[in-house]
Amino acid sequence: MQIERCKGCTDLSAQDMLRFRSVEAAFQETARSYGYDEVRTPTLEYLYLFTSAGTLTTGMLRRVYSFLDWDGWSGERVVLKPDTTIPTARLFIEQMQQQGYPARLSYVTNSFVFEESATKARERWQCGAELIGAGGDIADAELISFACDAVKRMGIDKIEVRLSHVGLLRELLASLGLNHTEQDDVLSRILDGELSALESMHAAKGQSLEALRLLLNTKGDSAAFLKNLRSLFASDIAGVQDELSSFIKTIEMVESMGLAYQIDFTCGKGFEYYTGIIFRLFAGAVNVGGGGRYDRLVETMGGTSAPAAGFGLYIDRLSALINIDHLYIPVSQRVSLSVDPSAMKVGCEVADLLRRAGLVVLMGPNGTVAHDCGWELQVKQDEPQIVLFNCATGERNNCSSAIEAVALVGLV
Repeated sequence: MQIERCKGCTDLSAQDMLRFRSVEAAFQETARSYGYDEVRTPTLEYLYLFTSAGTLTTGMLRRVYSFLDWDGWSGERVVLKPDTTIPTARLFIEQMQQQGYPARLSYVTNSFVFEESATKARERWQCGAELIGAGGDIADAELISFACDAVKRMGIDKIEVRLSHVGLLRELLASLGLNHTEQDDVLSRILDGELSALESMHAAKGQSLEALRLLLNTKGDSAAFLKNLRSLFASDIAGVQDELSSFIKTIEMVESMGLAYQIDFTCGKGFEYYTGIIFRLFAGAVNVGGGGRYDRLVETMGGTSAPAAGFGLYIDRLSALINIDHLYIPVSQRVSLSVDPSAMKVGCEVADLLRRAGLVVLMGPNGTVAHDCGWELQVKQDEPQIVLFNCATGERNNCSSAIEAVALVGLV
C-alpha cells in the first residue's frame, strides 16, 4: 500500500522551494531595510496562550490541533500554533517590553489550522511582521508600506490594498447598545457576508445603524465619502468620531504613498483580536496577505499596555505568482566532474576552486556524466591529468591546472 502525505499538507519540490526561498529572501531584504529584526517562536505553544482572555474566538479554537504534553504524572495541553502574532506578542512580553522603545519584529514561520476539507491547507507558511509599542496612523502606514514593498520586491507590481476598520465598526455597534460578545457575533456574521444580520436590529440612535449599513454596502477609493458620514453622527458619539478620523488619516497617508487601494468594510474577515484598521493585499483576484491593529492584545496576555499592529504574507499564494526563471543556474555554469580514485586529492582541489569561482559542480558517479551540465571535467592520475569537454560543442581541452580549467569556462 502506498503511504500518502497527511491531508491538507503539501510537499515542496525543488522548484517549489526555489519559489519559497525567493519569496522569503525578498521579504527578509525588505524587513532589514525597514529596521525589523528576525525572530522565531516555537511550533508548540501552551493552549492557554490562545484561550486567555479571549485572544482567539471560540470558532477559531475549535480548529486547533491540541494534545497533552505529559510531564511526569501531570500534563499540560499544548497546540500546534494556529496563529503567529500571539506567540510573537508572548515573546515581546517575556523578553522585550522593558526596553522602552518599539519592537520591530519579523519572521518566517508556519501555523496549523484544522480544515474539514482536504483541499484546504492545514499547514500554512507565512512571512510576517509585528510593530509593538508604536501606535497611531504613521505606524499603520509604515506596516502597509512595508507589506506592499515586500510584495513588489518579489516582482509582483499590480497590488491593491483593501482597507477596513474594525474599531469604527465596533464603536457603531456599541452605540447601538451591543456588548463585546454581541459585537463579536454580529461582526462575524456581517464579515462573512450576512448583511441580513442588521435587518433585525433596531436602535434609538438610528443614525448609527444607517451609517453602519452605508459602510458595509459602499466600496470606494477616496476618503471623501467617509468625511461625508460625519454629519450622520451626533456629537455625543465621540468614539465613532475618533475612530473615523483615525481611519481617514491613514487612508490619506496611503494615498500619499501612491498605493492603489479600495475602502471595503467587508474585507475584515478573521478579525479575531483586531481593534483598529484592517488591511488586505490583493494581487489581481488573489488575497496574498493582510494585517491590522491590535492595541489590546499585549495587555490581555498579561503584559504592560502597548499599542501594536502587524501583518502576514501568504507564501504559498505568492509563490504561485512569481517568475523564477532567473533563479535557475544556467547549464553553462554547471560542471560534471568525474575523478579517478587515485587522483581524488587533485579532484577535490579542482572541485573546490570551481565552486569558489561560482560554478555548480556535480560528481558523476562511476565515470558517468551528470545531467544538464555545460561542461564535463575529468581528473585522472595519468597525463593529461585534467581534461575539460565543452558539452555543447564537443571541444576538448587538456589543462595543466585547475585555474586553467576555470579560465576556459570563462569565470575568471
